[in-house]
Amino acid sequence: RIEDFQVEILGVLENIGPKQSLILARLSGGPLEHTGVLQGMSGSPVYIDGKLVGAVAMAFPFSKDPIAGIRPIEEMVRVSDAGTEPLPRITASTNASTDLKAWLPAMPAPDPKMLEIATPISLGGFTRAAIDQFSPQLRALGLEPSQGISLGGKVENRMGDPSRLKPGSMISVELMTGDMSVGADGTVTYIDGEKLYAFGHRFLAVGPTQLPFARSEVMTLLPNLNSSFKISAPKELMGTISQDRNTAIAGMLGAGAELIPVEIGVKRAGRPLDTYRMQMVNDRFLSPFLIQMAVFSSIDATERTTGTSSLSVKGMIEFDKRAPVQLNNIYSGDQGSAIQASLSAAIPLSYILQGGFDTLRVKRVALQIESFDDKKLLNIEQVTPSRREVHPGETVELSTLLTGENGVEVTRRVNYTVPIGMTPGPIFFTVADGNQTSVTELRQTLSVTPHSADQLISTVNRLRANDKAYVRVWRNDPAFQIDGEDFPDPPPSLAMILGGSQTTQQTRNSKVAELEISAGEMMITGSKTVQVEVKD
Repeated sequence: RIEDFQVEILGVLENIGPKQSLILARLSGGPLEHTGVLQGMSGSPVYIDGKLVGAVAMAFPFSKDPIAGIRPIEEMVRVSDAGTEPLPRITASTNASTDLKAWLPAMPAPDPKMLEIATPISLGGFTRAAIDQFSPQLRALGLEPSQGISLGGKVENRMGDPSRLKPGSMISVELMTGDMSVGADGTVTYIDGEKLYAFGHRFLAVGPTQLPFARSEVMTLLPNLNSSFKISAPKELMGTISQDRNTAIAGMLGAGAELIPVEIGVKRAGRPLDTYRMQMVNDRFLSPFLIQMAVFSSIDATERTTGTSSLSVKGMIEFDKRAPVQLNNIYSGDQGSAIQASLSAAIPLSYILQGGFDTLRVKRVALQIESFDDKKLLNIEQVTPSRREVHPGETVELSTLLTGENGVEVTRRVNYTVPIGMTPGPIFFTVADGNQTSVTELRQTLSVTPHSADQLISTVNRLRANDKAYVRVWRNDPAFQIDGEDFPDPPPSLAMILGGSQTTQQTRNSKVAELEISAGEMMITGSKTVQVEVKD
């Protein structure tokens, strides 16, 4: 139920933010004498003589009394694109001044910092280790994470009756639903037709967005010496938050949000596949972070995340009417394999979503993770050419020694035939892991703004997998890149033209050919370079 509390206006804090003021008030009545200002009560509407003044939004950390900052409703309604018709200025009575400054005494800002009331964010289905791993990032965003403490079950995937929401009702902004869920609780301040305003401060300040929200039922209040909070359960969906700004969040009742299906499978030899299915918001900033959290928790729920381990990650990120991004890597080490694996999809997704193409819509993310208890890691120890001098048309055999733990040694051989007509001089063979090869090949590409969504996806798909070594055959000749495509050692006339173009990148490392070395399902690290002389 919605409970009333009393408000004693103390004054106005002027210029608390850019062209922003706060009304300072002492709260009393209801449960507040026992709990103080609660997490999740951000957005609680405050009325004077039946007229809406604003929303409880700010508080002092560790305050013994329930002193709060009230965000004026005028500042909240400005965040909505539809809020072009401002509400009448609030008055204490029908014959009072229309300016808040005239009827409330101005007050200097106190020395202690007034902060936004922490927004409780509940992570249902996540492991304790996953919450601990990502809590610092969540708290840096003004969120207070908890392990499913406010989830009484999964959100009902249907649109509920908007009339069930009123000023003072609890809502939960749902970032992820399904086997894992992420929801942030707050309070409705004002409903104007189909428009809804809540929180009285930012959620994540992501600006224009599509975040579904559900009606939430409070089961009980939990007083806490640090910060009291509510235990609540999200119910049916009610609409979509379309604006997340500094002074409020705003959305539309009954509007649906576009969500991304996510499927993560985790397996090991001799055990059945564990599959987790979720839907997450389609957002440039939030989606990669949510994927990272979900992958880490999926691994932690079924496998160990400390000690020696190896994790193979395969899958794809599908897009609407575009080619998919293919993922295929393995991560191995004494520590940190799970966090590395969690970044395997997050980093490519972040790069693509933040590439500046709004028409690029993610359709689906599907990952298959396989776990091993041993360290599947080989280092490039030595590279030996079969000859130090070679003539055009002859073949050089490269022998690469890969070493691992417990004295493991693996030798792989590849052949390179020097093309007929190659000019005399040194030729270099660099054998490197996938990461170093990607940096060498794509350093110029990644520094250039892509011209199309397809080019953006193509760049990610050109990243080398880390379960192979790559032999880069190159000469110390000029090379150029145009829109990420290589033009090695062009004729002098063309080199002069390309050198004067502002759209090309020039290096002194001209690739002649590339070969692959596979060692099975093993992570390969390291780099070695050898030189061979081409003779007439």
